[in-house]
Amino acid sequence: MLKDKVSRTNTILYCRHWLSTVVFYRDALKLTVSHETDWMVEFRLSDKSYLSIADTKKATIEDVDGRGVTLSFQVQDLDGIRLQLQSVGIETSSIRRVWDARVFYIHDPEGHRIEIWA
Repeated sequence: MLKDKVSRTNTILYCRHWLSTVVFYRDALKLTVSHETDWMVEFRLSDKSYLSIADTKKATIEDVDGRGVTLSFQVQDLDGIRLQLQSVGIETSSIRRVWDARVFYIHDPEGHRIEIWA
C-alpha cells in the first residue's frame, strides 16, 4: 500500500529529558534543525529523512524511557565519527562486526540506542 508512495519520513522520539536530548542531537551530533517549536525540534538527516525530539510533558504520547528504540545511521567514516564523538565526551562502545558491517553504539540522554555503522 505505501510502496513507492512515501515521499518523506520522520521518526519522533518523545522525551522526558527533552532539552538535554535536543542539545545532544543539535550540539554534540551536529544535526541540522529544520523546524522548531517550544516543545518539538525536527532535525534533517537527509533529503527525505527527519528525526524529531518532542517534549512528552507537552505531547499526548508518553515516552518509552529509551526502551525498544534503536536509531541506525550508516556513515562513510566510522572510525572518524567515533573519534569525534569521543572527543566531545560521548561514550561509545567498541567497534564490532554485526552481519557484514562494522558497528558501534552510543545512547542519547533519554536512553535511546544509536547504532552507527559502515
